Amino acid sequence: MNGRNNQQAAAAYDTALRLLARREHSRRELHTKLQLRGYERQHIAQALDRLCEQNHLSDRRFAEAYVDERVAKGFGALRIDAELRERGIDGELIDAALMPFAEQWDTLLADLLQSKFGGEPPADRRQWLKRARFLQTRGFRADSIKRLLGDYE
Repeated sequence: MNGRNNQQAAAAYDTALRLLARREHSRRELHTKLQLRGYERQHIAQALDRLCEQNHLSDRRFAEAYVDERVAKGFGALRIDAELRERGIDGELIDAALMPFAEQWDTLLADLLQSKFGGEPPADRRQWLKRARFLQTRGFRADSIKRLLGDYE
């Protein structure tokens, strides 16, 4: 039985390593993917622990890569934070990954608004709301959006 357990743990490890070769994953993501492939919980834990020890699996590294990717695609801190939490990333790791962008959110917001809607201010309240909703769903803070768009009366 011990040999079979070792084989199952090794197979889970190999599968996880192949998944990591494609892109970074969080520990929770890998756990879920291995579970869906039919591996037992104990084998998954052994495989993931081994990957962490070898520095092949790192939630910190995943969070940093994820933040870089999402910022490049025009997403704000609130949405990125929520997405990382869904993927099992600890709040402290999220804060650390978002920190390098702390001074850039308003600039990123303005760039996104410019690329999506051009340089013209909203002509009416409906257009103002459309822009504000778009930016909010992208994960930017309401106070930043209001500061950028101004009040619409």
